[in-house]
Amino acid sequence: MPMKKYTIQNNPFVVPTTDGKIIKEHFGNATNKTSNISVAHMIAPAGWSEPFQTPEFDEYTFIINGKKQFIIDDEEIILEAGQSIKIEKNTRVQYSNPFTEPCEYLAICLPAFSMDLVNRENS
Repeated sequence: MPMKKYTIQNNPFVVPTTDGKIIKEHFGNATNKTSNISVAHMIAPAGWSEPFQTPEFDEYTFIINGKKQFIIDDEEIILEAGQSIKIEKNTRVQYSNPFTEPCEYLAICLPAFSMDLVNRENS
């Protein structure tokens, strides 16, 4: 029987977090250690934020529901449902949801997300 040329992901890896954010990685380094891309479904709770970081990967974000704030090189950008953004690698950015509703979004990183490529600043 020939090998299938597709993969269906029914059980994404739920990344453990301590900040209330839900991260379900469908494809990436947590699900396949040799992945060159990561695709994750995320929900950032109201009031959530991360420290500034300068990732060594391009990150694409598509907002499904709610709003998400980005501070990119001191510019504040707010995206709403149906909007998307590409942030180029080696760009200083802070992600947050300072709003009263959760934000549901898809994040795609190329190359795949890994903690050693994020370069988070100490808060």
